[in-house]
Amino acid sequence: MKPLKQVAQAYLAVREGDGKLQAGEPEGAARAFRRAMELTRTIPEEEVFEHDGFDAMCLAGLAEALASLGEYPAALDAADGALRYFGRRGELHQDEGKRWIAAVLARGLALARSEQAQDALKAFETAREMISERKGELPGKEDMLVMIEENIGLLRRTMPDEPAGRKGWWEFWS
Repeated sequence: MKPLKQVAQAYLAVREGDGKLQAGEPEGAARAFRRAMELTRTIPEEEVFEHDGFDAMCLAGLAEALASLGEYPAALDAADGALRYFGRRGELHQDEGKRWIAAVLARGLALARSEQAQDALKAFETAREMISERKGELPGKEDMLVMIEENIGLLRRTMPDEPAGRKGWWEFWS
């Protein structure tokens, strides 16, 4: 298969994954994102193709799909894979910024459902900040903000509070 055809098929698979996410079909979305990454692995090494950026885009969608399926450890792995790229090279105000935000949200969901409340809270607060700073269109922005606020509220209610005036154990012996 010619590299141009492989790239075209990979991007079609990404579009299919996005469509399935929008349609509420996370199983199909996960398959499509995985297929997109597999297709690019067949591109000859001598051809120029930015695998890291493409994989980050696919992993962000995969993380969202896996979080929807309740596969939180796998969603966390996919989100972390996407964030390794976006943390170095991401542009919040470009199209990839939408994927970056999706990866942070999926990470927050996976952490919250894996009982890592403190880290989940940080992820949701980061996503909220990213959404507020992002310029331009962001489909589903209001729904994302509602979901973020609901999760932050839930996490804060379930996290233990430090009792006011509590002393450390070492202070009793001084």
